[in-house]
Amino acid sequence: MTRPEHRQRAYPVRLEWGREGAAVLAADCAVVIVVDVLSFSTAVDVAVGRGAAVLPLRSADRDRVLPPDVQLAGPRGGPGPSLSPASLVDLPAGTRLGLPSPNGATLCAAVAASGAVLLAGCLRNASAVAAAAQAVGGPIGIVPAGERWPDDTMRVAVEDALGAGAIAAALPDRSPEAELAVAQFRAARAQGLADVLATTASGRELHAEGFADDVALAAAHDVSDVAPTLREGMLAA
Repeated sequence: MTRPEHRQRAYPVRLEWGREGAAVLAADCAVVIVVDVLSFSTAVDVAVGRGAAVLPLRSADRDRVLPPDVQLAGPRGGPGPSLSPASLVDLPAGTRLGLPSPNGATLCAAVAASGAVLLAGCLRNASAVAAAAQAVGGPIGIVPAGERWPDDTMRVAVEDALGAGAIAAALPDRSPEAELAVAQFRAARAQGLADVLATTASGRELHAEGFADDVALAAAHDVSDVAPTLREGMLAA
């Protein structure tokens, strides 16, 4: 059983990590913001900014039967849309895209069942998502997704802490957990977000695999005014 101290109920703006954190916050918060900077939330922001809608899919659901009007994203580096944000910069308006992801989309599926309003946040849309969350009213939970180790345990991902901190920085009455993420974001912004993101473990991984453009897109702060919100199973503006 989760201890009451871990729920951060004394604070309107709360932060907790990963799948377990998402479940804890979704039980108490009116709105939950899923943050997966490299790359699910950034890909969603780019797609929704183009006028598309995104169906979050757990990686395990990649092979499920989708509605006929939903296009399934392919593997990163393939010829069509994928989890790579750079593959979505020319996505046609009106596209309905099924986007598998082991972290961000998996958290979306967990939060969706709770009844909380679900937003997808990243560095690109931090202020827009914060404003949308405030408009809902009630406690706000911010969930940096993290990555997965080979044994499926969570790996804390610096880039998600920075995205969560950027969103929390635009909100008042933060828990200490959220406040420390804000401090990390502000320190990284002072150093240069693009440089910091490129030198994180996840950033270096993407550079090594040929996806440096994805890291650059993810590092852009407050360049988007969309707040992707889950409605009828789809993340849309």
